[in-house]
Amino acid sequence: MSSAEPTVLPDSHLTLHYRVSLAQSGEDVVSTFGGNPATLQLGMGQMAEPLERCLLGLREGVQAEFELEPERAFGLRSPELVQKVSRAMLEQHGERDAEYQPGDLVDFPAPDGGRFAGVLKEINDQWALFDFNHPLAGQRIRLQVEILGIL
Repeated sequence: MSSAEPTVLPDSHLTLHYRVSLAQSGEDVVSTFGGNPATLQLGMGQMAEPLERCLLGLREGVQAEFELEPERAFGLRSPELVQKVSRAMLEQHGERDAEYQPGDLVDFPAPDGGRFAGVLKEINDQWALFDFNHPLAGQRIRLQVEILGIL
């Protein structure tokens, strides 16, 4: 029987503390430090795949920090993902009788049956301008983790 400490694998169940912050400003995007730890299974979409990749190979009890360039995190911002949609389309797919304001996150159906979301940038009587980039696209990200348990 091996006495090797458990190591994070692509399908591991983990209990961990983690913090995702913007590398430039240090502003937290999400943090479990100071609260309850997270429990999740890798490969199930509970954590963004670029962040999961950083955890692979870490051992139980380890604290680690990673800084990810945009290309390795949530990608670069794409001007093609800033698009106008007609008010008719917005009303067809949005919430009934909603009063939209810039900054609102709106969910749309995808052709494959899934969903995608965009942040409303501008709106008038004819169209609405949405940014469909991931909110963290183009940002350098810092990930801090403490692996508490691996199942």
